[in-house]
Amino acid sequence: MTLEIITADALTPLRHGFFTRRGGASSGVFAGLNCGPGSSDQAEIVTINRARVAEAMQVAADHLVTVHQVHSADVVQVAAPLDARPRADALVTATPGLALAILTADCQPVLFADPEAGVIGAAHAGWRGARDGVLEATIEAMEAIGAARARITAVIGPSISQRNYEVGPELLEDFLADDPESARFFANGTGDRYQFDLPGYGLWRLLRAGVGHADWTRHCTYADPDRFYSYRRATHEGAADYGRLISAIRL
Repeated sequence: MTLEIITADALTPLRHGFFTRRGGASSGVFAGLNCGPGSSDQAEIVTINRARVAEAMQVAADHLVTVHQVHSADVVQVAAPLDARPRADALVTATPGLALAILTADCQPVLFADPEAGVIGAAHAGWRGARDGVLEATIEAMEAIGAARARITAVIGPSISQRNYEVGPELLEDFLADDPESARFFANGTGDRYQFDLPGYGLWRLLRAGVGHADWTRHCTYADPDRFYSYRRATHEGAADYGRLISAIRL
């Protein structure tokens, strides 16, 4: 099966893609394009899947650059392939021929570009990273190597949607303590539960930061098991593990 790659008109002409799970070599609960070395999938199969992504991005396998994601607001500036994956949740570069990639399974994969400056970025933004400022930190890191935030386009890829993201009252309290305006992204759920709009919150943070354009592809990872991996869906189903989607961009 060929790879399925979701693209965004706003990021053209740069080569980029939010890859679905279709077209990979993994099997079982990982069936498809599992690109997560942190999963319990066979390491050699994950390597094959990542090589397919690198080929689709038209880079060598070692030029598909990822980090060890830890739900932080830390950003790494990349100028060459990395020997090891630093602990961070976003990458930026002005070096042609490098593909910056992020792994997700409900959290937001966000791809950034200022084509005029020749600067790109990629960020992993779950609720914790987004609240703690990983999106703004990525923008600042891009500015440090020549981007202008008013020219930056940011696109959020497949993420868990509000209707499928139930959270407890403690999360609402944490967000309100951080910024009372974030209340708008919580809707009443069952009992004391709330439904959190993660991509809506991400868009709000991006636009408030002053990027020139921001949007979401409007794909829900939880609701479409044929195309996307989902940590929350795997948890609800009692699965032993789950695959990781990959999203990438290059100059």
